[in-house]
Amino acid sequence: MTLEPAEGVVQAVVLYDGRLLLVADGGGWVLPSGIPQPAEPAEATAARAVYELTGYLVDGTEALTPHDGARASEASAVVCQLLSESPSDGASLAPDQVRWVPIPEAARAAIPAAVRAYLRGHTPV
Repeated sequence: MTLEPAEGVVQAVVLYDGRLLLVADGGGWVLPSGIPQPAEPAEATAARAVYELTGYLVDGTEALTPHDGARASEASAVVCQLLSESPSDGASLAPDQVRWVPIPEAARAAIPAAVRAYLRGHTPV
């Protein structure tokens, strides 16, 4: 499998124990995101962005395919597996700017349609 270089903003979808990782962004809560470095695949961009913003170590494992009708400007999203239960020091965001939200409450966050569809399949019953 060859990983293609990412373009535009890449959002990270980090799930743990029925919760979604969100970060503060101008008064709202959004998925951690970042801009790829030259030749960096989306999976690596997502993992790097999460670590730099939150201090959590993750592994970008699965790029989500945008749904039909998605806007061309919509960011790509990558599902990431959490590798550390506690964040390391040096995150660019303060602890109060990082939140684990139960998946049903994540509907209030600004997330792409492909992520919403993915979360519907992972909502605890």
